[in-house]
Amino acid sequence: MACKSCSSGSCGSTSTSGEVKGCQSNGGCGSGGCNKMNVFDWLSDLDVPSFQRYHIVEVKFKGGRKEYFRNVDQLELHTGDSVMVDSSSGTQLGVVSLQGELVRLQLLKKNIKDDDKVKNIFRLATDKDIEKHEQAMARDLPTMYRGRQIISDLKLNMKLSDVEFQSDGMKAIFYYSSEDRVDFRELIKLLATEFKIRVEMKQISLRQEAGRLGGIGVCGRELCCSTWLTDFKNVTTSAARYQNLSLNPVKLSGQCGRLKCCLNYELETYMDALKNIPTIEGRLKTKRGEAVLQKTDIFKRMMWFGIVGEEAIWIPVSCDRVAEIVDLNKKGIIPESFEDLNPDAPAVEKPTLSELNSDLERMDKKYGGAAKSGNRNNRNNRGNRDGGNRGPRPDRGPRPPRPEGENRGPKPEGQNRGPRPERGPRPPRPEGENRGPRPEGQNRPDGAVPASEGGSATPKPFKKKKKFKPRPPRDGAAPTPEA
Repeated sequence: MACKSCSSGSCGSTSTSGEVKGCQSNGGCGSGGCNKMNVFDWLSDLDVPSFQRYHIVEVKFKGGRKEYFRNVDQLELHTGDSVMVDSSSGTQLGVVSLQGELVRLQLLKKNIKDDDKVKNIFRLATDKDIEKHEQAMARDLPTMYRGRQIISDLKLNMKLSDVEFQSDGMKAIFYYSSEDRVDFRELIKLLATEFKIRVEMKQISLRQEAGRLGGIGVCGRELCCSTWLTDFKNVTTSAARYQNLSLNPVKLSGQCGRLKCCLNYELETYMDALKNIPTIEGRLKTKRGEAVLQKTDIFKRMMWFGIVGEEAIWIPVSCDRVAEIVDLNKKGIIPESFEDLNPDAPAVEKPTLSELNSDLERMDKKYGGAAKSGNRNNRNNRGNRDGGNRGPRPDRGPRPPRPEGENRGPKPEGQNRGPRPERGPRPPRPEGENRGPRPEGQNRPDGAVPASEGGSATPKPFKKKKKFKPRPPRDGAAPTPEA
């Protein structure tokens, strides 16, 4: 729940004794109303005698409205004090928001002259004045709802956004917004009769309406018009074009329905950066084709182009290179591409892949890379022979017969495949016999024995092999297979 002084912006202000005003939580209200047009007095630590202080004080009212009043009685005022001032419609209660030399600067900024038009501060507000002011503020919301019903019954083209009662409760200001001129003479009579008060109708713009109501913007912060922005400048769509923003009215409009005020914040920076960006009036001509500008990055000074017929492929080009191409096109010269601007230059032969990798090949030969790759290829070929079709085998010549009873002997350690069944001696091959090349496309069936070896072309039936158990190893000897 917000404190009573949130609407006046007095939270966080301190008096001479160091006591915190407002919500007593060091300005940490959760409602966010404490930031309503608040001002930081960075000269508050300077101890200036009362007779040397600037005699005009800034006073704040409901909705962030601020006016300036003269402290003729030299009252000892502090930021957040409630005072009774002389307004154009009578006595009004306000809250001191700024005083001292900063007020002089604010008058110069807003072009307000220190003359007789500046009203006076009567006195400090008493508890009775504050209680009466709170009772008048409690009538604002019910009066606004009832006023909207009356406007709807009269079918007037206007929107009632806020109602502000004076502290004495004798007069109320009705703030409305409308795009057309409204005849509200009948409305004033009905409102005066309904609430027994003096009625003042005041038309405000949609930006001022958003500032009075407040809210959260798309950036996640409170609206600028409700926190610190007091003067509203004209915002045009050209500001969005200069910043390369999407011309989508939904994204460019604020809560007031108008273009966002923040579009003007960085406009000057973009205008300065655009001075070094070349202007593209048409298409850039290259021998590859005509190029169309697709996108421009102002601060990186890069421009993306798409060749006609290949718009999906964007080619990034620096602004300096684009300026050179524009000058060449004006002279009637068409460059080869964005990279090659000289069409008369001799063509440079690009090195082949083997030439680019020649250094790597020399390194492989020097450090044995070629031998390693050859061994790897041999292992791959062996794996292919084991799992696939061998195809026609070249003629290797007759294999010499192995002597009967010859044994290869044990393999070196680490390469033993385990116990192996004993097949017995292989019969010797007749001398001078040559198998010859196998016919192409004809593979040996599983289990078949060539006719030259005394067998037939038909495969033999499969026989189940016997299981062999290895002998237990002797002391210091390798295990020998046993049938």
